[in-house]
Amino acid sequence: MSKISKAAKAVKKLDAGNVIRAIVRSGQAAPGPPLGPILGQPDRTYDLKIGQPTVSYFLKQAAGIAKGAGKTGHETAGMVSVRAVYEIARVKSEDDCFKMRNASMETIVKSIAGSARSLGIKVVNDLSADEYKIFLEQREEKLKADAAASEALTVKKK
Repeated sequence: MSKISKAAKAVKKLDAGNVIRAIVRSGQAAPGPPLGPILGQPDRTYDLKIGQPTVSYFLKQAAGIAKGAGKTGHETAGMVSVRAVYEIARVKSEDDCFKMRNASMETIVKSIAGSARSLGIKVVNDLSADEYKIFLEQREEKLKADAAASEALTVKKK
């Protein structure tokens, strides 16, 4: 896959009148395609607002995982406490997308809990560091075992 096609996937465009919203991953903001043509205004002027990272980024950081579950609903990729969800909600409540909709804190928390569920992250009331460390170690072992089994199947097929 070429750099341009990777960058094209990284940029998501939503044109709402004179406002252009784009989500650009770090390191892929370049004056060339695909971001350059999006910003190509007739008078070559624009205001740039940098927003907060996505909810999934915050959830993965809070859970201490690199990526979500492969089979959502069938496996748990990580856990976060309700307190962490409220902290994320407090940060994201300052984001324009929630401000434009006049979203209540309850709505934002429910949205973040839904995002956690779709990532395979379990929201728990209380989370001790020792329990979670054991959970992450067991998950890492399971992922390694699954990868080894998958590799063995690939070798058998050849």
